Amino acid sequence: MPQDAFVALGSNLDDPLRQIAEAVSAIGRLPGTRVIDHAPPRWYAPVGGPPGQEDFLNTAAHLKTDLEPAELLDQLLTIELHQGRVRSETERNGPRTLDIDLLFYGSCIIQTSHLCVPHPRLAERLFVLEPLSEIAPEFIHPAAGLSVAALLTRLRNGNPWKYTQEEPVRCGYFTR
Repeated sequence: MPQDAFVALGSNLDDPLRQIAEAVSAIGRLPGTRVIDHAPPRWYAPVGGPPGQEDFLNTAAHLKTDLEPAELLDQLLTIELHQGRVRSETERNGPRTLDIDLLFYGSCIIQTSHLCVPHPRLAERLFVLEPLSEIAPEFIHPAAGLSVAALLTRLRNGNPWKYTQEEPVRCGYFTR
């Protein structure tokens, strides 16, 4: 049965608008996956990373997919790689051609060495919550029990919800 999944996309190198458009198109071509909706991309100042980097163009997309969560993540990482993404352990939050984060996979809470869903920092990121609230304001964060719109309001009020590992585990994917 297809699952609702939500992803965040961002780019600040090599024509960010083209990078995001190509990524959304590539996601729609994944096996058993359709892009239901995506927010118009917006520019945001970088969070963390090296000083002086360009602003990021960010958006969010709603998917329906038959892929399992880990398989979906692997496919998203492959799209990043094909679009020139270079991952560096020494420079987190640095400039990149494309960044795709799996935010939600249905109401699952998954924590493995390879995958954390919901994304653990999404409720602290304006550049994620604003576009996500445009396409899914009523979607409930399965660990927080709050809608995307409520998470955005909390963030704007200076009281972001923070993920803790004591949250309930669902879907049977949790491993330590």
